[in-house]
Amino acid sequence: MIIFTTKLFVDHCHLRELNQREKLSIYCSIFVPSLTCGHESRVITEKIRSQIETAEMGFLRRVAGVSLTDKVRNFVVHEELGVESLLLCVERRQLRWFGHPVRMHPGHLPVEEFQSRPAGRSSRGRPWSR
Repeated sequence: MIIFTTKLFVDHCHLRELNQREKLSIYCSIFVPSLTCGHESRVITEKIRSQIETAEMGFLRRVAGVSLTDKVRNFVVHEELGVESLLLCVERRQLRWFGHPVRMHPGHLPVEEFQSRPAGRSSRGRPWSR
């Protein structure tokens, strides 16, 4: 999904008719929601974190007109465009989502699920495939 989204929108950034503001508008309205959808309640592994950051920076570097060979750091590109990092946005959303079950009264299903601990131990080795 991340690779398809990146390919789709990076191709549109090559259009010379769009100025930087319009490209950032595409970034904020389409690219960001498609990359951050559903990550509030999920654990983000290093692989997913790397994929999100790579897709984000590929798009932002094309918008800014900077290539990897220019040796410009990611935070400089973020500051130049005035855009916040997607990973910071996802972490803020995760903390906001975490506050909901914490504030709920005991006995609600989300609270019970959030505070549940699995009983027993899992078997050793790789899980069986069905």
